[in-house]
Amino acid sequence: MLSSPAPCRTVAVPRTKAKPMTARTANKTAKRQPAKAPARPLDTHTGTVLPGWIDYNGHMNLSYYVLLFDFATDTLLEHLGLTPAFRARRNASTFSAEIHVNYLRELRLGDPVRITTQLLDHDARRIHYFHRMYHGANGFLAATNELLSLYVDMEVRRITEMPPAIRRRVAALGRVHKHLPKPEQAGSVIGIHRRPQKPSRAAS
Repeated sequence: MLSSPAPCRTVAVPRTKAKPMTARTANKTAKRQPAKAPARPLDTHTGTVLPGWIDYNGHMNLSYYVLLFDFATDTLLEHLGLTPAFRARRNASTFSAEIHVNYLRELRLGDPVRITTQLLDHDARRIHYFHRMYHGANGFLAATNELLSLYVDMEVRRITEMPPAIRRRVAALGRVHKHLPKPEQAGSVIGIHRRPQKPSRAAS
C-alpha cells in the first residue's frame, strides 16, 4: 500500500536588498572597466624637408606639400585594404577627383614633418578625407589637404563600387572618425574675402 505523499512546505527565501550605488562605488566600477581610447586621426606619414624641395622663396615649394600628402594618401588606402597587391589582383585603383590645399605656415629646409588623416565621408564608390601637415618638432599646423577619391575599374577605366570587404573597412574607420570635429578648413572655397564697408554719412 502506497503511503500518501508528505505535504509540501514552502520555505521562504530571504531577499537581499540591493545596496544603492553611491558615487564611491560607481567610481570603483568605472575603474574596473577598461576605458575606450578616444577617437583620433590616423598617423599616415613622417618625413623631413629635403634640399631639392626648397624654391627661390627659401621654403618648401607647394608641389612638395602635395607630394607629402600623396604619401599619406597611400598609407590611408593601404589601411583600408587598397594595397598594391589588391590593385594588381582586382585590376582596380583610386583616382583623385578633387583636392583642396591650404598653405598655412612655411616649412624650411630640414624641418621634420608629420601628417595625420581623418575620414570625413564615404559611400560605395567614393572616399572623402582630410590630411593635416604639422611641423614635427614645434607642432604647428603648416598645411591641410582635403580630397575626394573615386574607386575605378581599370579594365574599363570607369567608376565602380568597391568590393564589400573594402567597404566594411571604410565603414569601420568612418564609425570611429565620425566622433571627431569637422576640420576648420574642410569645404573651404577660394576667393578674396572682403570686409563689408561701412555706409558713408550723407552730406548735411
